[in-house]
Amino acid sequence: MGTREDEYDYLFKVVLIGDSGVGKSSLLSRFTRNEFNLESKSTIGVEFATRSIEVDGKTIKAQIWDTAGQERYRAITSAYYRGAVGALLVYDIAKHLSYENVERWLRELRDHADQNILIMLVGNKSDLRHLRSIPTEEAKAFAERNGLSFIETSALDSTNVEPAFQNILTGNYTSLTHISHLIKHGNLQDRISEADARPAGGRRDPARRRAHRRAALAHRQRAQAVLPVVASTVNVQFTSSEPEREMRLKIEMQSLRIIPRQWCLPT
Repeated sequence: MGTREDEYDYLFKVVLIGDSGVGKSSLLSRFTRNEFNLESKSTIGVEFATRSIEVDGKTIKAQIWDTAGQERYRAITSAYYRGAVGALLVYDIAKHLSYENVERWLRELRDHADQNILIMLVGNKSDLRHLRSIPTEEAKAFAERNGLSFIETSALDSTNVEPAFQNILTGNYTSLTHISHLIKHGNLQDRISEADARPAGGRRDPARRRAHRRAALAHRQRAQAVLPVVASTVNVQFTSSEPEREMRLKIEMQSLRIIPRQWCLPT
């Protein structure tokens, strides 16, 4: 018989990255167990923990990977970017070097992860206000330039820890349910087909065509972000018959365990 921990509708993998000592493990402990350990030691290799949350009546199980920040573990942790749909890029607001290294971490993340992964820049240890070395506005501007969301947190006093993780998880849930609906009902290709729609006069409308195609590509990119392994299968579905398309999609998605279980084939 399954345990309560096994009962979920979606499974999302999220990675924590950043320099050693910025508080990644503390954020993980605070979010998954509501604990904080002042004697926390540096992570060796990779660790992970899970927590389930409810969104719109659905249970989302977050599988959160805590990657070691030390250089000697880079070869180990790079493989763990694969399959991640979200990332918290963490720096210590009181350690300027950890902020300077954010750009390097971001490059590594984008080299190894899906190009549309949701990324949040996290300034941790906001309780150390008297030791702050990175102005909030500076970090916020960096995040905006690089297409990241931004938040400051404190694992010590719990400030903004919940919203940080919730933002990543609900963002992916919203994208996944929307794209799943389009795929399930055969509407995703329609978005692209509409790009070639003609007005009543019979002439093409270039502006309308470009707008529809941009919207279609945006939907496809989000599908690739949330369903990285299924992306190629999703593209194949456009030329398949409806029953075959849905069957293939169910098989692929069931193996990933990141879609509503009512879609899954009986075992």
